[in-house]
Amino acid sequence: MDKVDYKKKQKELYFPGGTPSIVTVPEMIFIAVDGKGDPNVSEEYKQAVQLLYGLSYTIKMNKSGPACPDGYFEYVVPPLEGFWWSDDEQFATNTQINKELFLWTSVIRQPEFVTTEAFEQAKTILKKKKPELSCSDAKLIKYTEGLCVQIMHYGSYDEEASTIQKMEAFLSKTEYQVDLSETRRHHEIYLSDPRRTSTERLKTIIRYPITYKNDKK
Repeated sequence: MDKVDYKKKQKELYFPGGTPSIVTVPEMIFIAVDGKGDPNVSEEYKQAVQLLYGLSYTIKMNKSGPACPDGYFEYVVPPLEGFWWSDDEQFATNTQINKELFLWTSVIRQPEFVTTEAFEQAKTILKKKKPELSCSDAKLIKYTEGLCVQIMHYGSYDEEASTIQKMEAFLSKTEYQVDLSETRRHHEIYLSDPRRTSTERLKTIIRYPITYKNDKK
């Protein structure tokens, strides 16, 4: 049986073009870690990413024996994602914002068979292998993002403002508007590994929640 690759299975969610598009994102299961600070220098962010990948690959490799989750199927571990915000209302377009003020929830999507039991088993296994990681910081969540606008950003993360402005210009000609809130955040999906990819070749999906203009209070 071929491995399930969500990027290929749901291309509309993972391969937007350089032109904004509207998508409806269904409920997904994620392993999530909350934190704050500049991701470029924050040890907390580095540890969060290591924890997310550690747990994700632990679940993926538990495909035999008593630890194998019911309904297991072969799959490709989805990409790292991040939800970002700050107390600065201009977070999305303010390129001068102090990155130390960033608040974030980093996540990796999980297959549908991942239950709380499978997640807790993975934490127990990983804690023995990598005791330096704080497995208690991770949580398993279900999240439905719903109606969104998204676009592919090419290049440096520091240059996202111009791409976000393209989305805003696109929305201004539609019946929709941005709907950022405490439960709906600036969302990035990282399709490139910055350790192995030159800055100008980085590909990042930027996704914003939206709502109908006449629904906004």
